[in-house]
Amino acid sequence: MQLTKKGHACVRLTKDGRTLVIDPGGFSEPDAAVGADAVLVTHEHPDHFDEGRLRAALDASPGAEIWSPLSVADQISAAFPGRVHTVGDGDTFEAAGFAVEAHGTWHAVIHPDLPRVTNVGYVVDGEVFHPGDALTVPERPVRTLLLPVHAPWNKVADVVDYLRAVGPEQAYAVHDSLLSDTGLGLYRRLLGPDGIGVGKAAYDRLAPGASVTV
Repeated sequence: MQLTKKGHACVRLTKDGRTLVIDPGGFSEPDAAVGADAVLVTHEHPDHFDEGRLRAALDASPGAEIWSPLSVADQISAAFPGRVHTVGDGDTFEAAGFAVEAHGTWHAVIHPDLPRVTNVGYVVDGEVFHPGDALTVPERPVRTLLLPVHAPWNKVADVVDYLRAVGPEQAYAVHDSLLSDTGLGLYRRLLGPDGIGVGKAAYDRLAPGASVTV
């Protein structure tokens, strides 16, 4: 399948003429979900879930469906009966021809004073894992990890240890829109072959709009 990086934490996966989009939020392109056959949302924060944009995408594609935690489904299901599905840790399902597994329950802790929200990561076709805003280690090997490199809830040590724990063959940066070019270069050095060391994983960042085959 083809993986296309969109802005921030959003990616598009395409296979056999069908498209699955994960986390088309407010930090991504306004049309990130347009034309999708299925959309997966990891959690309710606005950089991952933009209700207005998602409603517009569903209106434009009457056959498109959404899978998300209950906190997201509750906000949009009434407008699209039968097209919004609630998922949680351990669920498996098919979305637009893609086999999907749900992993994880909680968003990473930003600060003890802030309430935690639910967060579900998704393994797609046994190949690609998008953890959302959590450092969930899936209970199965994956070849490709979408790695959240920068957020209010993580630090470099967490990112390195997480990449080592998951042990993918390839990691692509997501959750990166708050980084400058300087910051992106720093992460490339730290996570690259001359950096701290991340086991067998090869690290790269795709520019928004760039695609690879996974």
